[in-house]
Amino acid sequence: MEFDVVIVGAGPAGLSTACRLAQLGREHNQELMICVVEKGSEVGAHILSGAVFEPRALNELFPDWQENGAPLSTKVTEDHIYLLQNEADGRKLPSFMTPKTMHNDGNYIVSMGNLCRWLAQQAEALGVEIFPGFAAASLIIEDDVVKGVVTGDMGLDAKGEEKDGFMPGMELRAKYTVFAEGCRGHLGKELIARYALDKDRSPQHYAIGFKEIWDVPADKHQPGLVVHSGGWPLDEASGGGYLYHAENGQVLVGLIVDLNYSNPYLSPFDEFQRLKHHPVYKQYLQGGKRVAYGARAITKGGLNSLPKMSFPGGLLVGCEAGTLNFAKIKGNHTAMKSGMLAAETLFDAVKTGSVGADLTAFEDKIKASWLYDELYRSRNFGPAMHKFGTFWGGAFNTIEQNWFGGKLPVTLRDDTQDYAQLQDKDKSQKLSYAKPDGILSFDKLSSVFLSNTNHEEDQPCHLQLKDTSIPININLARYDEPAQRYCPAGVYEIVEESDGPRLQINAQNCVHCKTCDIKDPSQNIRWVVPEGTGGPNYPNM
Repeated sequence: MEFDVVIVGAGPAGLSTACRLAQLGREHNQELMICVVEKGSEVGAHILSGAVFEPRALNELFPDWQENGAPLSTKVTEDHIYLLQNEADGRKLPSFMTPKTMHNDGNYIVSMGNLCRWLAQQAEALGVEIFPGFAAASLIIEDDVVKGVVTGDMGLDAKGEEKDGFMPGMELRAKYTVFAEGCRGHLGKELIARYALDKDRSPQHYAIGFKEIWDVPADKHQPGLVVHSGGWPLDEASGGGYLYHAENGQVLVGLIVDLNYSNPYLSPFDEFQRLKHHPVYKQYLQGGKRVAYGARAITKGGLNSLPKMSFPGGLLVGCEAGTLNFAKIKGNHTAMKSGMLAAETLFDAVKTGSVGADLTAFEDKIKASWLYDELYRSRNFGPAMHKFGTFWGGAFNTIEQNWFGGKLPVTLRDDTQDYAQLQDKDKSQKLSYAKPDGILSFDKLSSVFLSNTNHEEDQPCHLQLKDTSIPININLARYDEPAQRYCPAGVYEIVEESDGPRLQINAQNCVHCKTCDIKDPSQNIRWVVPEGTGGPNYPNM
């Protein structure tokens, strides 16, 4: 099938690209063939975000979004920021002691999954074709120009042989292809390497973000209340917790753990379970019921790590490239803006008959926009936290943001790779975690159950090992195989057998967070797409 533009990924960046491109086509009476492919079973099925949403880009894309029923109904009413000293104590910080970028006046507590569903409806009304359940598995590259993508084969068994009902993948060809796969997209990773898009940039940095949705008693619910925390339980990592009071008697609670931590015994999942027992969080969750769980990696490198976003025949947008504003802990409005600027660039090219060019004008549009201004002002935020720690890094960031507006005449850099920070187990303190109580804290498998994750069992494993000997001979020997702990879904398991230990991969559990692809110290795991519709089915994350 041939299109003017193919967009990979129906998240906020991809859908904003589609909507703005279709709008421009209508405004100029030019009919465009636009296709969006989405690996989730439906739009929103794989979307996970906190999320406190800044509507700046949405206001530009659809000024009448309120009249058209966009699912933004819970406005932020209060901001509480805590520094947690230990498992029992926490200090609420006054406004002047926190970066003003973390204040949320005019923002909304939303489900990004539901907002993406709404954006998909707007896109389809504008004539965009959206194909959920079709995973873009490989690139079409001819004469070093990206010409589109091939969707994955359906109906292969675990050995890669055709089963009854086999359906081969389809070539989706386009004048230009936009990659909006989100954090650590597997095709984006390939494109960055092939075209050296990250040359002379700092390495990309990542975190893993957890989220649960809880139904809480009416007397505990304060719609619009936003709680953030730093410090405990992350004694050996940077990051922070959040709890947002959404609509319908629900709170959204989670923890973000930066993936540059060094102790291989650290378990981000178990740190999250600990967090919920802290009085600051427990006061809202006690008596409630957990109804949803999920996890997703987050791209946090910011401006210093932003790759070149254009290459022959295509563009990278949103978290695929890393447009999140670290100082605000927000990436949805910036992802949307990057998609809108991509659409303007693409329209200018397509209307002149251009095919397969390197649209470097996209970089110029970004640099002239508020998106670049935001990323520039927050360029030091992450490196400060990584270099100075939560307290002193937070103090530096408060001063820079509140006194200098993010424009101190100094640029901090973090040029280390997250995966390379792990220490040998012999140099690390072994950590122990309390058994979950089944009330506030839970195990991985019962959590994955709530994510509605499902994969066709008899299919090729989508978690590929470049060298099958490394997990035991290197990762277990040196690091006690950290995949057992950094995976939030119990995918990786060391099984003791008579002839020695082996790594078992429970690929059916995978929630598509991409943490293994990022944090494996040997960079031996390659995450590729499973069959379309596989993975989590988040209802309103």
